[in-house]
Amino acid sequence: MGRNEKMSIFAPMKQRVGIFVGSFDPFTIGHDSIVRRALPLFDKLVIGVVGDNLQKPYMCPATERMKVIEQLYHDEPAVEVKPYYGLAVDFARQNGAHFIVKGVRSAKDFEYEREQADINRQITNGEVETILLYAEPQLSSVSSSMVRELQHFGLDVSHFIPGKS
Repeated sequence: MGRNEKMSIFAPMKQRVGIFVGSFDPFTIGHDSIVRRALPLFDKLVIGVVGDNLQKPYMCPATERMKVIEQLYHDEPAVEVKPYYGLAVDFARQNGAHFIVKGVRSAKDFEYEREQADINRQITNGEVETILLYAEPQLSSVSSSMVRELQHFGLDVSHFIPGKS
């Protein structure tokens, strides 16, 4: 709607849809925190799980990663889990989303995500906006790569995985 257009009280409201994309290999308590904090902002949050990629081997196939996330949010009707390939803005458009949710743990993450947000806004003519949610302080060191490395060396990582501790 333009600034001078008035919205009728009888006009249907658009559904607020956001996407949260990543490899989620594995899906951590940090990811879960972002999802749970983003949920009140949207009518629907689509979690896009990066599909299998021969260039980047994953611990688990995309179908297994998706199943874990679906089980975690089985009682949350606002969450959908789908495979994701390509550009986040294309995934957003395919799902009727105008928002990309990103988690930020550090200044390095912030700079990377700020640049991505600027480009995404440009290539969508402002139709897709990025929302940055900062990691809770106690979760700022939790990453999938850290969990994979600890697991590789035989450590128990259950306290970094939602629903496992």
